[in-house]
Order: sequence, then structure tokens, then C-alpha cells
Amino acid sequence: MKNKSTLLKDAIILFIITLIAGCALGFGQEITKEPIAKAEKEEKQVAYQKVFKNADKFEEDSAIKEKVDKSETFLKENDLSGAKIEEVTVAQDASGQPVGYVISFLATEGYGGDISLVMGMTNEGEITGFEVLKASETPGLGMRCEEPEFKNQFAGKKADSLVYTKDGAKADNEIDALSGATITTKAVTKGVNTAIAFLKQDIMQG
Repeated sequence: MKNKSTLLKDAIILFIITLIAGCALGFGQEITKEPIAKAEKEEKQVAYQKVFKNADKFEEDSAIKEKVDKSETFLKENDLSGAKIEEVTVAQDASGQPVGYVISFLATEGYGGDISLVMGMTNEGEITGFEVLKASETPGLGMRCEEPEFKNQFAGKKADSLVYTKDGAKADNEIDALSGATITTKAVTKGVNTAIAFLKQDIMQG
């Protein structure tokens, strides 16, 4: 059996190793945190340009940010669910005039978890585009929400809320559902409707 001094020495060595490993891990995370945040911001900017092609730049607004920070309360008070609002930026033309908004949000009821989405909307309430930033849905089924055939359906819609159909979209507010992926379709549609309501009722009328 080891004596007390040997046990104490071993404990000190283990403590030092653990401390060094913890510091190294924390240091590594600190070093990579800024580049990761920068990359995510750049990815969002690319998506913003995709969903609002007529905009020249996208600016943050302190009053809008305050509303985004309080969006959970707004959604609850208005019986809206299925989405978590992350960011809203003002889309501006080359002269700096606001032409609409871009909203970044999570559809929270996906089959595989949250679906990260970005949507553009003009001042007149027309959706200019729609992009999926990140999803963990079933390959070949729900993951087809990333395909242009599904995403492009949203552009040009001006309804206050959208519905999905399995019989072929005919009305202006209808979206063709993803075959075999009703849960994903429902989650995306519900998230989009909540985002539309937040933009029209809180941002545009505020």
C-alpha cells in the first residue's frame, strides 16, 4: 500500500494535470470563439443577401433589437408559438433607404430539433426569400426543406399566414408539403407564420 506522502503527491500531480488541461481547454475555446462568431455572422450576411436580393446592406437597429429581446413575451401574449426570434435587421437600398427587413429565427418543432431559418420581407409585407441555415431533419425526407423546390415557394407570398397542403398548392397562401415529412413541413410553416406575425404586428406597426 502507498503511504500518505505518496498518496498526497499523486493527488497533487493529478490536480495539476487537471488544472492545466482545464486551462488549455478554456484558452482554446477563447481563441476559437471570436473566429466562430465571425464565421457565423458572415454566413448570415450571405443568407440575408440571398433572401433579399434587392437590398444593398443590412443594418441593426437598437429599437428593433429591444423588441427582439422581448419577443418571447410578445409571442406568448399573442398566443404565437413554434418559433424563437433571434435577430431582425433593416434591409436598405444603395441610398440607405429602408426597403424591408430580414428576420433570423428558429422553427422549434422540427422532427430532429430546431431548424434555423432566415426570411426577408418588404415594407409592404411580401416575402422576398427564405433560406434554411441549419437543420437536423431526416435525410431524404425532412432535410429536403433545404432544397430550392421547397424554399422558393415562400418568395412572393404576402399572406398573414401560410398553410401547407398535400394536394398541390393552389391558393396564394398555400405551400406544397414535403412528401413523407409532414412534421418538418408543419414546423417550418408554423415558424414562418410566427415570424410573419412578429414582423407585421410588432416591428412594422410598432
